[in-house]
Amino acid sequence: MTVRDFVIMTDSCCDMTAEMAKELELEVLPLSLNMEDRVYHNWLDGREIGFGEFYKRLRDGALATTSAISVGTFEETMGRLLDSGRDVLYIAFSSGLSTTYQSAVIAAEDLKESHPDGRVLVVDSLCASLGQGLLVYLCAMEKKKGRTLEEVHAFAEETKGRVCHWFTVDDLNHLKRGGRISAATALVGTMLSIKPVLHVDDAGHLISVGKARGRKASLLALVDHMEKTAENPGDQTIFISHGDCLEDAEFVADEVRRRFGVKTVHINYVGPVIGNHSGPGTLALFFLGSPR
Repeated sequence: MTVRDFVIMTDSCCDMTAEMAKELELEVLPLSLNMEDRVYHNWLDGREIGFGEFYKRLRDGALATTSAISVGTFEETMGRLLDSGRDVLYIAFSSGLSTTYQSAVIAAEDLKESHPDGRVLVVDSLCASLGQGLLVYLCAMEKKKGRTLEEVHAFAEETKGRVCHWFTVDDLNHLKRGGRISAATALVGTMLSIKPVLHVDDAGHLISVGKARGRKASLLALVDHMEKTAENPGDQTIFISHGDCLEDAEFVADEVRRRFGVKTVHINYVGPVIGNHSGPGTLALFFLGSPR
């Protein structure tokens, strides 16, 4: 029996660079953003709306809504890959934050009849931004070792609960608009320069777990959490995403290198779909740990 090749597929909420996605031979579908009466697809290369431009518009007061990937888009792309003789492993944006995962499951089920020889396996990453990116990256590394579709799928399911997400935001009003915190919390926090420390829980939901007084303290709090829960941090590849605040991302990266001897840190923007909810000045740190 011939073992079919397979493609690792994900979506733009992985927030990887386009270069990394290309290097890892990923198939990436974009979620979309409706801003000022125009729909933009959140491509990793920013071809429809640049990341700097997006954050400038947010700072200028523009409002936007976001949309998940449709069942039809999944069927079309997955079907094309199956037609090429390859199976699909799709690693989805957390079901706790989007309906994208559910759409992919429906599409995979629908394709069984028209492609009886092909397989589409769908993983609910329970991750977001470069946390999802880190999981996809690790799965791509497993694929490069020659692992089969089933083996990489099992690896993804075993590993996703260990991907730690720690982040902070600079402007509480974006979390207030998204219903993540109350108006009173946002007002008091802004007045007192209190910055929330948040993470993604085991169910893939965004929750607030602490506070820090001032920006620098909130950035250091992320690294403190890494110190408590990371597994062999010096041997890991670390991911950091930011809402148009590269200097702060570099500060956290330097702190991670200094404290843990980490050699490889990848930094990229929080893309427009997630950035619309977290706002400019978001800073997120991702690594493997226990507990999450």
